[in-house]
Amino acid sequence: MNKPILDLLNVTAGEMSHKANTYSPLALAYIGDGVYEMFIRTYVINRGNMPVNKMHKASRELVRASSQAKLYFIIEDMLTEEEEAVLRRGRNAKSVSIPKNGNVTEYRHATGLEALIGYLYIEGKVERIKELIDTGLSQLEA
Repeated sequence: MNKPILDLLNVTAGEMSHKANTYSPLALAYIGDGVYEMFIRTYVINRGNMPVNKMHKASRELVRASSQAKLYFIIEDMLTEEEEAVLRRGRNAKSVSIPKNGNVTEYRHATGLEALIGYLYIEGKVERIKELIDTGLSQLEA
């Protein structure tokens, strides 16, 4: 991951009006979804210049629930107790929407991952997000 994305995310990280643990798991997943998307788009574009539609397809593959669920299991053993608790809260949150593609189990694991990323972002721990995503992507892409 390159420095500009970290600088960009660090500008607003940790500047939310409330502590991360006061947000609902789905609110954490909402912000985590956007942060994860930024990391993935940066990852894809850093793999080399290519047509935009190819970048979009590559990004889409990595942000879909099935890929996020795989990442969830890859990083699970790296987490602190606090991070595990956030992951579980996100995974167990009852969403009113149902997944368009994929199954409910993958969707819940993806929501858990997004909640963790949102939590870490609100706490200002962008480097930790980078560490977890980089580890996950290196194993997903292997």
